[in-house]
Amino acid sequence: MERLSHVDNEGRANMVDIGGKKIQFRSARAEGFIHLQPETIELIKENKLKKGDVLTVAEIAGIQAGKKTSELIPLCHPLQITKLDVKAGLKENGVQVSSYAKCVGQTGIEMEALTAVSAALLTIYDMCKAADKRMIISEIKLIEKIKSDLVD
Repeated sequence: MERLSHVDNEGRANMVDIGGKKIQFRSARAEGFIHLQPETIELIKENKLKKGDVLTVAEIAGIQAGKKTSELIPLCHPLQITKLDVKAGLKENGVQVSSYAKCVGQTGIEMEALTAVSAALLTIYDMCKAADKRMIISEIKLIEKIKSDLVD
């Protein structure tokens, strides 16, 4: 089994030194789902929730959170994000949220993609909690992580 990268030889938390890694194009995709009652889905469709346009607010919240990942997750490095996109779409039994994050740097951007999805889902929960007491956030996962060399 490989050693955990964020733990030192004594088992204490450790921010990995990425200074020697080469700069590469990096991207990641993540997704998650929130299960909603049919009545809540109708309220979202008709834009009748008191807090406003649920899907748009969730997408913006996801982007904002993705940009703040290094402030939220203690051992994450701050990244120069070049693209962060969050989409929230209604499905038959809830809302599917997906994210795409891209940067040029020395470490991956998957935590930003996952944070964006998580915050968007939490925003939907917050905006719908008065109408739906049975929401379930689930299936938050990394879909893809890519890195490629810069071309001169």
